[in-house]
Amino acid sequence: MKQLIPILIFLLFLSGPPVQGQEKKIPLPTEAQLRWHNYERVMFVHYGPAAWQNREYDNFTTPLDRLKVADLDTDQWCEVAQSWGAKMVLFVAKHCGGFCWWQTETSDYGVKEIPWRNGKGDVLKDLSESCRKYGLDLGVYIYPGDDRWGAGIGSGGITQDPSKQETYNQVFRTQLTEVLSLYGPISEVWFDGNCRIPIKDILDRYAANSVIFQGKQANLRWVGNEDGYAPYPNWYTIKEEDLTTGVSTALHSDVDGDRYAPVEVDVPLLKNKGHKWFWAPGCDSLLMTQEQLMNLYYKSVGRGSVLLLNSTPDTTGLIPRSHAAVYQAFGREIENRFGHPVQQTAGKGNTFELDFATPTEINHCILQEDLKGGQRVLAYELEGYTREGKWISIYKGSSVGNKKIDHFPTLRLNKLRVRITRSKDTPLLKNFSAFQVSSPLSDLQDERQQDKPQVVDTWDAHTFNADNWTEITLDLTPFVNRIGEYELVFSRLATDYLSNKPSDLEFKDHELFMYGEKQVSSLILLPKTHTCRITRSQQTLDEFPTTLKMKVKYKGASSIGEITIKRLTY
Repeated sequence: MKQLIPILIFLLFLSGPPVQGQEKKIPLPTEAQLRWHNYERVMFVHYGPAAWQNREYDNFTTPLDRLKVADLDTDQWCEVAQSWGAKMVLFVAKHCGGFCWWQTETSDYGVKEIPWRNGKGDVLKDLSESCRKYGLDLGVYIYPGDDRWGAGIGSGGITQDPSKQETYNQVFRTQLTEVLSLYGPISEVWFDGNCRIPIKDILDRYAANSVIFQGKQANLRWVGNEDGYAPYPNWYTIKEEDLTTGVSTALHSDVDGDRYAPVEVDVPLLKNKGHKWFWAPGCDSLLMTQEQLMNLYYKSVGRGSVLLLNSTPDTTGLIPRSHAAVYQAFGREIENRFGHPVQQTAGKGNTFELDFATPTEINHCILQEDLKGGQRVLAYELEGYTREGKWISIYKGSSVGNKKIDHFPTLRLNKLRVRITRSKDTPLLKNFSAFQVSSPLSDLQDERQQDKPQVVDTWDAHTFNADNWTEITLDLTPFVNRIGEYELVFSRLATDYLSNKPSDLEFKDHELFMYGEKQVSSLILLPKTHTCRITRSQQTLDEFPTTLKMKVKYKGASSIGEITIKRLTY
C-alpha cells in the first residue's frame, strides 16, 4: 500500500486542477452545423402576395395578373446580402398561403400563374444561380402547411379535414423533393413552427448535408422570439427528448444535453415600433436604426448565435434602395468595429494572453471556440494588466461558443488575458482578440427594459376548494399579443398558516386556444412549479382570442394570490 501512495499522488498531479471539472462526453456538431456557425449573418427574404395586400399573411384577394414583378432581380438581392456580410440567402419559397415561387405541377397557385416571363419564370432557379455567382449559400423556407388545403398557421401540415391528409402529404412531399433536388445544394431547410408530415426519407436523401430548422429531424432550434436576441448563457446542447418534439427553443437548452442543436435568431428589418415580414407601402418608417441593429448584433452573433435578418422586396421585385442603404451601413459599422483587432491569438489551454508592449486603450474583446471539439467553455474571466503592475478583473462570463463579444469601459492596459475557469474539456480557442471601438452610435448603452409581469387575475380563499376541481378560463388576448415566449405564474401572496396545513395548488386539464383553434405544442407545464410557458410563433389577426382553460384546486390549506404573465426577454 505504501508503494502505491507516490503513484497516486503522481496521477493526481497529472490530472490537472480540479477547477476544470471531470471530462464529459461532449456532443459534437456536424459539418453542416459548423458551416452554419461560420455564417454568423444570413439574409432572410420574405416575398409573396401579402406584399400586395399590406398584410403578413395572404388572404387570396390579389388577382394573380397583378403580380407583374417586372424588375425582379435576384442578383440585386445577393448584392444586398453581401453588403452587410451575409453568407447565405434564405428564401421563403412557399409561405402559409401556399403560393409557390418555383415551377411545380403540385399547385395552380404560384409563379407559373402570373404574367412574369409569361408564366415560365422561376424565382428559386434564378436565386440559386445568383447565389452561385456571388459565392453565397442558399437556404429555403418551405411552409409544411397550406391554407388552401385547410392546413394553416401552426398546423405543421395537418389538415383540418382528415380525409384530405393523405393527399396533401403527397403534395408537400413532392414539393419538398422538388425544392431540395432541383435547386441545390440547399444549405438550410426551414420548417416554420414544426413539420408533422413524414419527410425523413426525403431529408436523408437530399438534405443530409443541410441544417434543419424545426421538425422532428431538426438540428437547429428557434430562439423563441423575433426580437433579434439570443439568451445568455447560450448553450448549444439539449436533451434528445426535447429536440425531437420539433418545437424546442432556447428555453430547452441544457448544458449537459446529449444532442447538439444551437438556436437561430430571426428578426425583421421592419421592427422599429412595428413588426413586418413583408413589404408594404410606407414601411420605411419601420426600418431599424443603426443603433438598434448593432444592439441586436451584440445580442445574437455576439452571444454565439446566427443572425437571420429579413429583407422585403417590394412589388417590383427589388429590395428598396432605402432598405439596401440600411443593410450597407450595418455591414460597414460591423467592419469598422471588428475588422481590425489590436492583437489576437489562438490555441489550446486554460489561459490566453495578449501583450501590447505599450499601454493600449481597449474596450472590446472577442472569444471564439473551435467548435470541432464541441462547446467546452463553461466559465471564464477577462483580466487586464495595468500600468500599476497588477491584474484587474474586467468581466466574468459563462458560454462562449462560436463568438462571444464583450464590451466594457475603455481601459488603458499593458496586457489582456482570459482565464477559462470551468470547462468540459481542455478549451480550444480559434480566436481571442482585443479591440478599441470608436463609434458615433449610442448602442453600447443598453437601455432596453425587460417586460414586467402583468396581473391577469387574482384568487382568494373561496375561489377554489380542496375537495373539488374548479374550472377557470383566462383571457390572455391583451397580454399574448406579440410573437415570443411567455410565462404565466400562479403566485401565492398569503396562506392559511393558522390551519397548520401545507398550502399548495394542483392543476390539470390545461387547454390553450390560439389562432382560432386548440394548440398543444405551444403550451408547456413546468413540473413542480405553478408556471405555464406559452409560445406564440405566429402573427395573426386580432379577431383570434387567446384563452387558457384549466382546472384548479387547493392542496391543503387555502390561499390568496395573483396570476401574472410576462413576456420573456433575454
